[in-house]
Amino acid sequence: MTMSNHLEHSFFNRPVLEVAEDLIGARLIKDGRELTITELEAYDGPSDLACHASKGCTERTRVMYGAAGVFYVYLCYGMYWMLNIVTGPAGYPAALLIRGAGDISGPGKLTKALGIDGSYNNRPADPKTGLYFTPPETRPHKKLIQTTPRIGVSYAGPVWANKPYRYLLTAG
Repeated sequence: MTMSNHLEHSFFNRPVLEVAEDLIGARLIKDGRELTITELEAYDGPSDLACHASKGCTERTRVMYGAAGVFYVYLCYGMYWMLNIVTGPAGYPAALLIRGAGDISGPGKLTKALGIDGSYNNRPADPKTGLYFTPPETRPHKKLIQTTPRIGVSYAGPVWANKPYRYLLTAG
């Protein structure tokens, strides 16, 4: 794939659940390595109690309130970097956590395998950054995309913890 084929700002500047459905099966590119996105989770704004933005705009979450198509990368449990891509209009904090790509399952394992750390926070998903997305060679059929509740968000209460905001690309 050519660098000019990358997913641009306008792709991400839509509601998070629309972007999630279209990003599953796309490719994550890091330093020439291409991995098909197989799992992600949506976090949809300040009313989503599982979303970091539910606590308001803080130094940590400020990037989520900015432009779509920018990475939100944070450290979890003091040892795992989490890679997210900001979606939607500026001012509305929403993002997608990339949980799996290629044969790598688990967001911490993914960032470790690809050498992604906090230096990518607030950087655009763009070939110049060295980390970006390209569309899938063939779009996966909707029957191959499964949605389930997100992992590890019981603290958000039953309404938000049970939303089917986790997207999985299944083997047909």
